[in-house]
Amino acid sequence: MMKNILCLLVFAAFCLCPLGSASRLAAQSDALEFPAASPPALVREQVGLTTVEIEYARPSTRGRKIFGGLIPFDEIWRTGANEATRITFSTDVVFGGEAVAAGTYALFTIPGTIEWTVILNRVSGQWGSYGYNPDQDVLRVSVNAENMKRPVETLRLGLADLTDASAQLELSWEHTRVSVPIEVNIVDMLVPKIEAAMASSDEPKPYLSAAMFYYAHDIDLEQSLQWINAGLVQQPQAVWIQYRKGLILAKLGDKEGCMAAAKKAIDLANATGGELGAEYRRLSEALVDSLR
Repeated sequence: MMKNILCLLVFAAFCLCPLGSASRLAAQSDALEFPAASPPALVREQVGLTTVEIEYARPSTRGRKIFGGLIPFDEIWRTGANEATRITFSTDVVFGGEAVAAGTYALFTIPGTIEWTVILNRVSGQWGSYGYNPDQDVLRVSVNAENMKRPVETLRLGLADLTDASAQLELSWEHTRVSVPIEVNIVDMLVPKIEAAMASSDEPKPYLSAAMFYYAHDIDLEQSLQWINAGLVQQPQAVWIQYRKGLILAKLGDKEGCMAAAKKAIDLANATGGELGAEYRRLSEALVDSLR
């Protein structure tokens, strides 16, 4: 009796379920998922205060001749597979020596045997290069192609040689590498904000970070020294601040002052102890040695 009731309930449930829904459920459970021939990739890097994002699909060599074969020389290329590669800048940048406004662009290239043309095009999101319109180009820059002895099986795009003011956009595939310099005006972006923060009545102030930014960019070393001294007033036992005071004095050409700061940093490092103390003792001793 119980078995008959269960059978009736299952039958009723099946009848209440729309045929289309049942088919979809079956299809979903039986669906096969295969690896993409050219898997999608997303690169996101920070260059100073600027985010650079690259979205592309990564084809592989698979024994084929790529440049001058699968991808002809002197013809427009989507710089990847599937949709044309997209590159996004969160702020204005200088790309290959040319000013570019913040935004998202299609990244096209024209490969050559010796020289490549790298193109930023206003129309992002287009499939391949079939709808490419040169009238929508924002810029074109020419770069030399470098031959690599060690081949790269799968197309690779990314940023290299990052600083807070620059990077290199690099493309590597098969035996070829090309790169385009990207620059950001970090000084113009950040200095007004630093000055506003230091003029504010709010506490605490970013003395160490501001001092080292000015130091790194040779903006105003005397101001940098004032800020590092203010940081030491707040944290007199901070060996990392004391060591950096020595760096600033060295760049100012004050050898005697640098020597005194470095020796004080060594004393603080010994008092601090542990891995932190050992690290700053090593750095401070190297700074002293550089003055001899």
